Amino acid sequence: MRVYQTNEIKNIALIGAKGSGKTTLAESMLFEAGVIKRRGTVEAKNTVSDFMPVELNLGYSVFPTVFHVEWNNKKLNIIDCPGSDDFVGGAITALNVTDQAVILINGQYGPEVGTQNNFRYTEKLKKPVIFLINQLDSEKCDFDNLISQMQDIYGNKCVQIQYPLETGPDFHSLIDVLIMKKLSWGPDGGEPKREEIPAEEKEKAEELHRTLVEAAAENDDTLMEKFFEDENSLTEDELRLGIRKGLINRDMFPIFCVDAHKDMGVQRLMEFLGNVVPFVSDMPAYRNTRGEEVAADSNGPESLYFFKTGLEPHIGEVSYFKVMSGRVKAGDDLTNADRGSKERIGQIYACAGSNRIPVDELEAGDIGCTVKLKDVKTGNTLDGKDDDGMKFDFVKYPRPKYSRAIKVKNPQDLEKVMAALLKMRQEDPTWVVEQSKELRQTIIHGQGEFHLRVLKWRLENNEKLQVEYDEPRVPYRETITKKAQATYRHKKQSGGAGQFGEVSLIVEPYAEGMPDPVSYKFGGQEFKMNIKSKEEKDLPWGGKLQFINSVVGGAIDLRFMPAILKGVMDCMERGPLTGSYARDVRVVVYDGKMHPVDSNELSFTLAARHAFSDAFRNAGPKILEPIYDLEVYVPSDYMGDVMSDLQGRRAIIMGMDAEAGYQKLTAKIPLKELSNYSVALSSLTGGRASFNAKFASYELVPNDIQTKLIAKHEEEVKEEE
Repeated sequence: MRVYQTNEIKNIALIGAKGSGKTTLAESMLFEAGVIKRRGTVEAKNTVSDFMPVELNLGYSVFPTVFHVEWNNKKLNIIDCPGSDDFVGGAITALNVTDQAVILINGQYGPEVGTQNNFRYTEKLKKPVIFLINQLDSEKCDFDNLISQMQDIYGNKCVQIQYPLETGPDFHSLIDVLIMKKLSWGPDGGEPKREEIPAEEKEKAEELHRTLVEAAAENDDTLMEKFFEDENSLTEDELRLGIRKGLINRDMFPIFCVDAHKDMGVQRLMEFLGNVVPFVSDMPAYRNTRGEEVAADSNGPESLYFFKTGLEPHIGEVSYFKVMSGRVKAGDDLTNADRGSKERIGQIYACAGSNRIPVDELEAGDIGCTVKLKDVKTGNTLDGKDDDGMKFDFVKYPRPKYSRAIKVKNPQDLEKVMAALLKMRQEDPTWVVEQSKELRQTIIHGQGEFHLRVLKWRLENNEKLQVEYDEPRVPYRETITKKAQATYRHKKQSGGAGQFGEVSLIVEPYAEGMPDPVSYKFGGQEFKMNIKSKEEKDLPWGGKLQFINSVVGGAIDLRFMPAILKGVMDCMERGPLTGSYARDVRVVVYDGKMHPVDSNELSFTLAARHAFSDAFRNAGPKILEPIYDLEVYVPSDYMGDVMSDLQGRRAIIMGMDAEAGYQKLTAKIPLKELSNYSVALSSLTGGRASFNAKFASYELVPNDIQTKLIAKHEEEVKEEE
């Protein structure tokens, strides 16, 4: 394989909703380019893209697959991305390291929620888009209606390059208005027969051609002048130039047609990808972590960004990289800019799914892989040893949507499970492992139920480690609503030196900016405050604690105050009601007693802990629950069912808007009710809806739920005893 220069390389992401046919298209593209001799199928489990054991078992794409084809003296690096929203991390990774998105649309359903999500990612990353309508042989395919939907959603930037003469089982021909030819195929697809456009289609084809020419000319002043002089004066090469500029500026979204399963239209698509879509050298430069632009220049400093790690049976880690600058050769000695370690690149490969083709060199902008690196993780940058340590950190992943507590069935396997989880996170950074001190659980976060089910399957089948999932505890908070006073004496005598400490304190709700206390009244008695010191702590879990020393007359020695504060903090970390963190409390220590021999720090810590707990319980204690802002993208047909389900989850509907062909529903919802929401939403809508959620605030739980939570906690405490 020859070395391709930066201006001969194109990097393309295949994205689209689940079931749109990306893996099948990738297979046909590889076949047309001569990389494979026979096309595999998802059903036969012999495709280039889906080769990992979990993918073969489940029949779904789980990881993005990198492959390349050589076409018309150009190299097309292509990343086939999973369609399920649960594996969105793969699409986000691919879009960040490629320069062109091909969004597949299932001809049966048109633009789906998954299509919308993918398009939003391309908007955010400013990536060019080609729409590819697949499965035109489906009886449910209504092409004209589909085009109408797309133009309603994406506007006039959607420009048809092709349209089918017939859809359904008899699909075998289309009109291409860029080259103004009729393309038709036999039953085995492949290379099309090119014919003149039939007379009955001439008027429609010419109208679409004029629209295409005008859209292309709008992207170049010279072409626009020529178009105004004569609408038919643009050559095919000029059209390509205008379309390329339109793609780069996102002013144009060409629409192509294929039947990937029958290999119809694939070769023509590849011609367009090879001739028209942007080269690496056409696209804006990336920025490193210092904010400096780094051009894809083969003569620049050597720098590789590692965007994906694959864990393959019998091989181990396969590290995928993009050459951000310079050129890389086998045997290069590099420095890990993130970890400071030294690495020698052994053999480098051009990617072809589970196959790898050894190459001598890769130039700036190219994508490749290597194996057996010592200390390189996903997201790391390797630089030439004489360079100044450039780093890249441009891939940003979405927040998790689904969480489960993980338990190891055999406690002796705990270390192995944690090591396996950390290793698998290199493959998919949207799997997040959290050791929660607050919840006293190990929490696995992901994008959905299926996402975490895949992780469990891999632990049990690949690693032979048995685990189970449980619903994670909710990070409630405790606070108070009124003032209360308590005194507690800790006294213990055990033969030698004893323990003695007495603490009197007052608690009340605290808000920032409150005036200092002057006096309190309890039971007809007034307690005047004489503040000696004041400490305000921002609590790590949110909220504040204000701790005031108002002890007079030396009732408690100043040296014991840190111990009293420690006792209060101990109780704040495990609140009296449910063991949850407490917040937004003022504590005033106003009196106490000590013993000249038996008083020590431990005694006052224990006395403060009990005094605080007693006062807290009498201060109108309330439990707060985390509330999340929820956005649900749902087809109109399912809106009623989704709203009813949310209302049953204590959600408050905040608004509804039509957005890009779908309804966007916004709501406030308790985290407790989000626990299995991804499963319920998928069940309600047949997997055609999606949602985003982010933390908003803590709010009071209803009284009936608070009573149940307190009772449950008391039972758990008894069981622990």
